[in-house]
Order: sequence, then structure tokens, then C-alpha cells
Amino acid sequence: MPYNGLYARSGLLASIIERRLSLHQCLAQKEEENRALKSQSMQLQALANLGSATCMIAHEINNLLTPLANYAALAAQNPDDKKLAEKVLDKTVRNCQRASKIMQSMLAMANGQKQKRETVSVKALVEEVFTCLCRDFGKDGIRVEIRVDDALEVSCVPVQIEQVLMNLILNARDAMLPGGGALRVSAVADTDHIDLVVSDTGCGITPENLKNIFRPFFTTKTGKDRPAGSDSGSGVGLAFCRRIVDAHGGEITVQSQSGQGSTFTIRLLRVPPLDPR
Repeated sequence: MPYNGLYARSGLLASIIERRLSLHQCLAQKEEENRALKSQSMQLQALANLGSATCMIAHEINNLLTPLANYAALAAQNPDDKKLAEKVLDKTVRNCQRASKIMQSMLAMANGQKQKRETVSVKALVEEVFTCLCRDFGKDGIRVEIRVDDALEVSCVPVQIEQVLMNLILNARDAMLPGGGALRVSAVADTDHIDLVVSDTGCGITPENLKNIFRPFFTTKTGKDRPAGSDSGSGVGLAFCRRIVDAHGGEITVQSQSGQGSTFTIRLLRVPPLDPR
């Protein structure tokens, strides 16, 4: 082979090697950038989770503080009513303890921590919610009906499912103001599951809103033209409900028609009764 040809081939080989080295360096750089982006993404996700948890905590704490403030104002207007004062103090202590549990539970969920489930009475969950609400629904013209068998039990994180029920019950109340109506909380069981149902005879949900009802920060409670006594929404309540129910391996669904009320159904794993044999 002529010298010039050998030199050309040698130069071509050197060029190929140089390009390969350049490609390897470029690839290494891109991999390093990719690792940095993944790390940054994880940090941003952690911040997003914390922000979401903070918003949810604020929403749930407000659900507890609003009725307590009303009760405290009532007690202040009636300083000689010792029974009322004792009732307010008792509810204040219970709801402060509950607020602490909510914050711990929400932060743990935001951090992806598994929380211990307990076997609890479904009826006890419902009754605890109404106790914490400190509201007389009768004064709003709302008739409350609870249909839950004493024997039904469910495996859950109690404070979380109670907050789901509280959100649904408060939403049902708002939907029936100012005219009043009927609120029903019931439980239906089959072999494997329990369906917890919260239904109202309120204003209902339009079809265009129904498809977005569980989307974070979506709300129909804008504060404008809201009935007196109802709350403006932040759009995190139902999103929170879905997140909790999903974390329990359950399902939450809604059926509603504008002007004809709404029915929310929470499906959870049932704890079967013990075999008496």
C-alpha cells in the first residue's frame, strides 16, 4: 500500500477514535445532567407534596375551627351557662387532639409513609364526625338520618376516613342551604366491601362540573351568591377525599343531577365478622 494511502487511513482511524471519545464524553455529560435533573425532580416533587399537604391540612383544620369558634362565641354570650361552657371546653379539647392527628396523618401521607390501619366500627366513625362538627343541622332546616348497622367494621386509618366523611357531610349541608332538606348517611355491605353513602337533597351538580369534581383546586363555591352560612371552597376537599380513599385501596364515586341532590359513595374493604363456631 502506498505511503499516502496508509497515512490517509491512519488519519481517518484517528478521526473516528476522536469522534468516539467525543461522543463518550458527551454521553457522560448528558447522563450527569440527567441524574441532576432526576435529583431536582425528586426535590420538587417533595416540595409539591409538602405544599399539597399544607393546603389540605389548612382546609381540614378550618373544618374543625369554624364550628368551635361559633360554639365559643355562643358560650361568651351566655357566661352563666355552666353546662354550655363545659360542652365547649370538652369539644375544644377533642378537636385540638384531632387537629394534631390530622397534621401527623397528612404529613405522613405526603411523605409516602405507610400508616397503621385499625379495625373500627363504621357507626363509631360516623358518630365521631357529627360530634366533632359541633353543628345543629336542625337549625338549618336539615333532617339527618343515619342508617348504619352496629356490627359493620372496616379496616382503615380512622382519622382519615372521618375527614372524608366530614368533607362530604359539610358539602351536603352547603348544598342544601338556605332551604334545608334531608341528609342521609348509610352503609351497605356485601361479602368483601362496605359502601359508605352520603346523600343529600340539595342543589345537585351540573354535568359539566361533575366530570371535574375531584380535580385539585376545582370548586363551584366561589363565594359569589353563596347562601348565608355556607363556606367558599378552596377546591381541595374532594381531591383530598379521593386521595385518601385511593390510599386505602378503595373507590369514591358520585351520582348527581342539577336540582335533585347528590350521592357520594365510598367503597372500602370490609372486615368480615368472626365465625362463631
